[in-house]
Amino acid sequence: MAMTLNDLKRLDPKKMGSWPILPKLGVLLISLVLIVLGSYWFDWKNQIEAIDQEKVKEEGLRKTFLTKKSEAINLPAYQKQLEDIEKQFGALLKQLPGRAEMDALLTDINQAGLGRGLQFELFKPAQQETRRDFYAELPITIKVTGSYHDIGAFASDIGKLSRIVTLENIALAPATGKGGGLSLDATAKTFRYLDDDELAAQRRAVAAKKGGKK
Repeated sequence: MAMTLNDLKRLDPKKMGSWPILPKLGVLLISLVLIVLGSYWFDWKNQIEAIDQEKVKEEGLRKTFLTKKSEAINLPAYQKQLEDIEKQFGALLKQLPGRAEMDALLTDINQAGLGRGLQFELFKPAQQETRRDFYAELPITIKVTGSYHDIGAFASDIGKLSRIVTLENIALAPATGKGGGLSLDATAKTFRYLDDDELAAQRRAVAAKKGGKK
């Protein structure tokens, strides 16, 4: 039998045990909803947020694990690649003369021009080298005169030297002398590797410079 609004008003809260079944179920349902909402707000909410944070951490750890696993699998390939790079670097380094070999290299450059019948009007190595991380650059200002063919052959011979030499700032112009031909103005840049003492001195200078900035 359905209860009316007046029936509900007549119910005595102090005698809930004598209520009909439907009001009892209604009160029980409301109480259950309030308990669930209270539990969520005061307890479950924080637990759910903590679980979500742990899930994010778990996903980050999973990605890190997969990355490390991939690196471990590819480690032999990386080591082989590093060995190849070191060999290539060593081969390139051998093309750079040491300090004691620079005079011989300058002589080779000069002989390359004379061997092609060119006349040197200027051959002036710079008084100061430019030092880099592990090597130094020495520019040489040169001016030679000769035929177009001989100058081209000289440039080719420079490129074929066992040591690295580059020609930069090249300018060709008609020669002003009686012989005619062409005049070549250029900068021949040679390189040499720094020895252990020079590298150590360079590191000390860098360290002292950093220390002075503090």
